[in-house]
Amino acid sequence: MKIRFHKYQAAGNDFVLIDNRNNQFPKSTETIQRICDRKFGIGSDGLILIESSDTGTFEMVFYNPDASQSLCGNGCRAAIRFAQTLEIASETTRFNAFDGPHQAIIKDKTINLQMSDVQNGSKMEDGIFIDTGSPHFVLFVKNADAVDVVTEGRKWRFSDLFGKKGTNVNFVEIKDKSTIYVRTYERGVENETLSCGTGVTAAALASSAYGCHSPLTVETKGGLLTVSFQKERDGFSGVWLEGPAEHVFSGIIEL
Repeated sequence: MKIRFHKYQAAGNDFVLIDNRNNQFPKSTETIQRICDRKFGIGSDGLILIESSDTGTFEMVFYNPDASQSLCGNGCRAAIRFAQTLEIASETTRFNAFDGPHQAIIKDKTINLQMSDVQNGSKMEDGIFIDTGSPHFVLFVKNADAVDVVTEGRKWRFSDLFGKKGTNVNFVEIKDKSTIYVRTYERGVENETLSCGTGVTAAALASSAYGCHSPLTVETKGGLLTVSFQKERDGFSGVWLEGPAEHVFSGIIEL
């Protein structure tokens, strides 16, 4: 079976996207893992299927490289850019993802994604835990580049604190009240990624506890993103994640 795919990257987070509105893609764990494998497949930080939806413009179905599922903020922006080429996404588009409905605004070089409202994070050990559609543990450090993200990230990712499913782990360096630098260990990828949309969002919201304000510029190894939010008494509303999403190449894989 031959499947046409498209490779996109969003601030260095790379994804394989497939138009599955005909429901022909075989959703087996083995197939998903093979496609994401950087040695034996196409290679990516995740697989995204675009499917038909009765309640939105489309359904974004996201799989991590280990075939687990969660919300992916950068993946959402890549999906919107791809949907634009399929002529099913307009300048303002509503679609469904893992955690429910989202809205996105397509700009020239960036896409602004509305995230779900977030409840207050909880302080755990040395960091702050926040769920932004995917669970994130945020740790504040003086020098993020000095952190061994894989070793330290795995330590927290598999900690008993977060149960069987574990968590993503973010190391955040506050540059000033309007700029932070974030490095993320991603659950499901089991490695550091160049950026993580839900992680960047969690880091920005957690940084508000240290005086950082909206809009917040977020530096990652994969580029710059912007997080805007309204801090409420019991959490955060009006949460938006803005950043780039670009087509890299297209091809055909035989499954």
